[in-house]
Amino acid sequence: MSNEIDIGRGKRGRKAYSLDDVAVVPARRTRDPEDVSVGWQIDAYHFDTPIIAAPMDSVMSPATAIQLGKLGGLGVLDLEGIWTRYQDPEALLAEIAELPGDAATPRLQQIYTEPVKAELIVQRLEEIRAAGVTVAGALSPQRTQALWRTVVGAGVDLFVIRGTTVSAEHVSAASEPLNLKRFIYELDVPVIVGGAATYTAALHLMRTGAAGILVGFGGGAAHTTRVTLGIHAPMATAIADVAAARRDYLDESGGRYVHVIADGAVGRSGDVVKAIACGADAVMLGAALARAAEAPGRGWHWGPEARHVRLPRGERVQVGTGGAMEQILYGPSRTADGTANFVGALKRAMASTGYSDLKEFQRVGVVVAPYSAA
Repeated sequence: MSNEIDIGRGKRGRKAYSLDDVAVVPARRTRDPEDVSVGWQIDAYHFDTPIIAAPMDSVMSPATAIQLGKLGGLGVLDLEGIWTRYQDPEALLAEIAELPGDAATPRLQQIYTEPVKAELIVQRLEEIRAAGVTVAGALSPQRTQALWRTVVGAGVDLFVIRGTTVSAEHVSAASEPLNLKRFIYELDVPVIVGGAATYTAALHLMRTGAAGILVGFGGGAAHTTRVTLGIHAPMATAIADVAAARRDYLDESGGRYVHVIADGAVGRSGDVVKAIACGADAVMLGAALARAAEAPGRGWHWGPEARHVRLPRGERVQVGTGGAMEQILYGPSRTADGTANFVGALKRAMASTGYSDLKEFQRVGVVVAPYSAA
C-alpha cells in the first residue's frame, strides 16, 4: 500500500516520519541492563559505544577527540575547521562565544576565510594518534580531491567525507568532480560518506565501496537547510530507507555489510534509541556533545554550514553546558530530559525490550506515535 498523499492535483508526496513520530515497543522479554552490549565495529576498529562526534568546531578539538576516544566513542575532527586554519584558535573560539546574535554569522564567515594549512592537518592528526585512540578526520567533497593525500599521509584510520548531500553521481561543468568509486578503491583506509537520505542514493554510495553511510541532512540543531534550501529528511524514514538499502546491498555484494550512521536530529538519548531501532548501527552527535563542559564551543554550537561565504545554511545556536563529556555519555544524569547518560539510556531501553546487542535491537518493534512535549 502506498503512503503517498495528495499535496494538490498536480503533486503527490510520500509521508515520512521523524524520530519524534515513532516509539519503541516493549516485548515479552526483559533483561538486566548490565547484560547488554552496546559495542560496535567498523572495519578493523571496535568501539565500546555507538557514539561518533560530529566534525564541528563547537564539538571537536584534538583534545576532545582524544577524550571521546578514551571514553569508548569516536571523535571526528573537521579538517577544514578552525584547528587546521589557525595554530592557536582559543582566542577566536572565546570571541565566537561572546558575539552578539546579529554579528555571529558575518564574523564566522570572516574567521573561516583563513586558508586551511596542510601542515596543521598533519599536526592535529598526529596529536590524536599519539594519544593511542582511533584517528578520524572529515573533509567536504569539494576539498577531498585537494587534501586527501595529506590526510592519509598523516595516518588517519577512518576517512569521513561529509556534506549536506553527497551523491555518487555529482555532475559539474566547471571542474572534474570527485569520482567516489575510484577514490575509495584507491584509498587504503575505510571511508564513511554522506549525507544521504533515500534508498537509491544510499545504494549508489554503497556501491562505491564506502564502509559507512551518514544518513540525513538539514535536520541538526544548528542547520537551517530546511528554510534556506527547502531540503529536509525526516530521520526515522530516512534511516529505515537506508537500512533497507544496506540489506539489499548485502545480498547484491555477496555479504558486504555497510554501516548506517544517523547524522542529524539525534539530540537526546531517546533519539539514539529510536535511530538504532530504525536500523542505524551508530549515531553521530553534534549538539548533544557541544553541551559538554570541555567542548570548544563554550556552550555554543555551529557547523560548517554556518560559515558558507555566499549562502549560510546554519547558524550559531546556544545549547548551554550540561556537564562533563563523561557525564553526558555515562551519567549520572541530574535531569530527566534525555541530555545526559546516553549510553545508560540506550542500555536501559535495550534491556526493557529484551535485546542484548545493537544488531538484535535493530529488529525491535516500533509504532508511529506522534508526540509533542508542549
